[in-house]
Amino acid sequence: MADTEIMSRESVRPRSAGRQAPLGCVACANRRPGWFCCLGSAVLADLELATSTITLPAQTALFTEGEDACCLYLICSGYLKLVASSSSGRRMIVRVAGPGSMLGLYAVLTHGVYEVGAESLTPAQLRPVERDRFFGFLRSHKEAQLRAVQCICQEYRFALQDACRIALAETVAARLARLLIELAHQIGEETEAGGFHFPLLLTHEEMASMTCTTRETVTRTLGQFRKEGWIGIEDAMVTLHNPNRLQELF
Repeated sequence: MADTEIMSRESVRPRSAGRQAPLGCVACANRRPGWFCCLGSAVLADLELATSTITLPAQTALFTEGEDACCLYLICSGYLKLVASSSSGRRMIVRVAGPGSMLGLYAVLTHGVYEVGAESLTPAQLRPVERDRFFGFLRSHKEAQLRAVQCICQEYRFALQDACRIALAETVAARLARLLIELAHQIGEETEAGGFHFPLLLTHEEMASMTCTTRETVTRTLGQFRKEGWIGIEDAMVTLHNPNRLQELF
């Protein structure tokens, strides 16, 4: 397989986010540990009462950086990228968020604005929760209060990983290896062989912006990782065959 740029974004006609009948959180196959969707069944039932369900087409903005945080969003399915921008117009992907993630939590809790923008990489289904309703939900459930603290800590860990990838990894190979490991833990699943696999949602150019290099260097480095047998890329899926070897690079 040639080392060409691979994307797995589904092409859909742009349209406004639409509302549909909510799906039951308890029966959802996308529930992930550590996030709000894995609260107890009684607490989840109350969360469902405070939400609706919306669908978001691929490559559509959910909210923009600096916008008043009137809602937070629980991702039920699909993937979104969180993007920060500078006054000069430069943009950088902070991370990729998948099912189970709660977007806008810190901004809502602080009555502030969204620190980053959120854009869909694939068609996505989300549960928006209005700020006042979310505070009422937290006041009613101590379990949800603890989970909110845990999620804020998780966001801090993601930010720390982002800073370490840029500031501490001395080579492009190290930065790219760290990014692949981060994606594996954020949106991937473990394989029976002890590796990870996850959808390749970012273009090589986007991966280059996250690792402070060029698109050509990302393509070349991924090709080298594949040649060494550390990763595989097939049908828009990345498999980390040897994550320990990648970790040794940084």
